[in-house]
Amino acid sequence: MSADTDADALADVPPMRADARRNREQILRAAREVFADQGPDAPLDEIARRAGVGIATLYRRFPHREDLHRGVAIEVLSALVEAGSRAAAEEDDAHLALRRFMHAALDLKIGSVMPALLGRFTVAEILDGVPGDVVDPIDALLLRAQAEGLIRVDVVFGDITMMIMRLSRPLPGGGRFAADDALAHRQLDVYIDGLRPTGSPRPTTPLGGPAVDAAAFKLLRERVIDDARAGHSGARAGHSGARAGHSGARAGHSGARAGHSGARAGHSGARADHSEARADHSGDSDAD
Repeated sequence: MSADTDADALADVPPMRADARRNREQILRAAREVFADQGPDAPLDEIARRAGVGIATLYRRFPHREDLHRGVAIEVLSALVEAGSRAAAEEDDAHLALRRFMHAALDLKIGSVMPALLGRFTVAEILDGVPGDVVDPIDALLLRAQAEGLIRVDVVFGDITMMIMRLSRPLPGGGRFAADDALAHRQLDVYIDGLRPTGSPRPTTPLGGPAVDAAAFKLLRERVIDDARAGHSGARAGHSGARAGHSGARAGHSGARAGHSGARAGHSGARADHSEARADHSGDSDAD
């Protein structure tokens, strides 16, 4: 199909109504959150519930789970492109522009969502739906800050993106803590301050988010371990229930086999009785 044919086909597609577009955005946003918490195989009913739509509406927008996976991946990368472009256009200070982008990217939970989704598609299948290359605006922000002497010259693109990927993953132990996101933003600010060149003025703005000192860390550690143990106990209980079900099924099959064996023995005994009766009858006839 030619480019002209593609353009004609797109021109024939009616624009999406405002409510339909809003539903689609809500579904994608909810799916991103649920996939970040529960993985890409999370129940679609939960996504519909968080989006505030019926499951039928979700299926109208995304007939197959793979459609939703691809939609979320494109939505996340498109949001990254937009965040980088807006930060560059609206912030005069290059360091503030980079900081603004990194915090916006962290909110997208890219480290929790994208690794599980990207393996399901080719790069072309994802990037074809993204308006622009996600690498370019991020790299432009970094190079601009370095040119103005606000970021160390040995910092490279991967130092920015890999830190966002790492910090956007939930804490270990299963489940997402209420303070998890705020902790990640605080730690990102510590990292961003470390990107400044040696001899730069110290930041005057205090760190935000919860301050986890040694005592608070001990409490958090206990909670993480307790949650992890609860998760393992639930998994063990599920496996035990499954084993009990299999044992019951095996016992049922054994009982059935025993019943069949008894029935066969009964039939054999009955045949023997009939044979003896025929023999006796034959003997009586001879005697007569």
